[in-house]
Amino acid sequence: MTSSLPHQGGPPDEPQRPAEDPRHKAKRRALTLLIIVLLIGVPAGYLVISANQSRDSGKDKEAKYSATGLTPGWPSKVQRRLYQVTVPHPADDIAYYETNNWKTSRLYVQFRTNPAGLDSFLGAMGVRRDQLKKNEIAVGERDRKVSGWTFGGSGPWYGLTHEQRNPAPTQDVVVNLSDPQQPMVFVVSRTVP
Repeated sequence: MTSSLPHQGGPPDEPQRPAEDPRHKAKRRALTLLIIVLLIGVPAGYLVISANQSRDSGKDKEAKYSATGLTPGWPSKVQRRLYQVTVPHPADDIAYYETNNWKTSRLYVQFRTNPAGLDSFLGAMGVRRDQLKKNEIAVGERDRKVSGWTFGGSGPWYGLTHEQRNPAPTQDVVVNLSDPQQPMVFVVSRTVP
């Protein structure tokens, strides 16, 4: 006796899909392409723009901080407070320059004032005019080179170094009294971070 297997049918017929309209197919492809562009292109474009802005900002900062010499104008209030440099009123011919590195930060300031302004400036530092020493060029060679100051020519020149404990800054002051009614003041205030 031979056994026969029951007849197994083939897979059920798949339902027939209606033929796609070519216009619908083209619209779907266009929509897919648009989504890809938006998902990839927009963030990529943003990254390019952001990178360019960052690079330009870095170049601006590099140009600003690689400049040597003084910038005409007042140092900011934060700089004046941090370095304890009080520019008196009245004052003109004001200029400043700041340098920072891992070891020392310095603020260079120059200004011209009157005798009362000089006394006010020195008093704010905690010193008196009679502490200035004649022919004392307290600003060192390195700081003169950075600032572009030369203390030659007409004088008399007076100076002092006002040392303070960290974190308070130390100030080197030079005053040109060739015109006693309009003393010219040069100060380097340095802090150690």
